[in-house]
Amino acid sequence: TEFEAITLERGVTHDKEFEQWANKVWNYGSGLGSEVSLSDFRKDLIVEVYNEAGQLAIAYKVYRAWVSEFQAQADLDGNANAVLIQTIKLENEGWERDYEVSEPSEPKYTEPAG
Repeated sequence: TEFEAITLERGVTHDKEFEQWANKVWNYGSGLGSEVSLSDFRKDLIVEVYNEAGQLAIAYKVYRAWVSEFQAQADLDGNANAVLIQTIKLENEGWERDYEVSEPSEPKYTEPAG
């Protein structure tokens, strides 16, 4: 069985997790013979999706994923008004829905005290 790659995107932050994981597969700046860290480049992970209220809506367990592509930032355009986006493409050996995550209840709006 083959599983399609998963592509994740996020706005650029100071968090280095994506980059450090991608560097385990290939680290261009390292010395000869130490470009790759095959001992722990695959990870099991959980992809969580949140609704507009910030509540966990659904989650997926992804097994033995590894980075096949990493783009630290999109092309910069001085005339554009855009957010910098990081992209990571994950190959994997399977995934399943996390059925322990149940549908969240809708948040209630209350009038501010006046």
